[in-house]
Amino acid sequence: MAFPEDVLTEDEHVVLHLHPHPKALLRPVLVLVLGVAAVVAGWLLLPDGDGGALVLAVVAGLFLIAVLWLGLWPFLVWRSTHYLFTNERVLLQEGVFSRHRRDLPLARINDHSMTQRFTERLLGCGTLTIESAGERGQSVLVDVPRVDRVQTTLYELVEAQHDKHSLGDDEMRDILADMREGKPLRQRDTSG
Repeated sequence: MAFPEDVLTEDEHVVLHLHPHPKALLRPVLVLVLGVAAVVAGWLLLPDGDGGALVLAVVAGLFLIAVLWLGLWPFLVWRSTHYLFTNERVLLQEGVFSRHRRDLPLARINDHSMTQRFTERLLGCGTLTIESAGERGQSVLVDVPRVDRVQTTLYELVEAQHDKHSLGDDEMRDILADMREGKPLRQRDTSG
């Protein structure tokens, strides 16, 4: 369930690779602990004989269903949800059996904001909303760990991408000087 490196372009590198905050695993762990406690209590407290064995089998069956549905499934969803920030884009991927991936090029990101409820501030997570140009508009990343640092990193990535693809003051002065002197415009090197 690791994020495949082959989705990256040749010059692209990963800056941040995150899963949702581990608080999502709290319920699966609680289900596992309570389920084990119920099976152990049933084993110790139920009377010997056919009736007790039948009740213990039902409790164990319910425990198995609860662990698979309320324990294993949320873990798989958490593990297969990726928030990947590279020097060129933000990739959002989710899905256990089927997969959904969304790419947000840094050049198209218009705005980003974060929100934290009180409990999220205590846990060090929050929601990051990324607004981009295009049909879909907003992408909402929930339970982002260290959301304040992630938002700052995203800001730095967007600014670096903008600076990479825009003219600097010196380049603009050179172009204006060339135009005043009647020289043909030069191709500028945008690689690097």
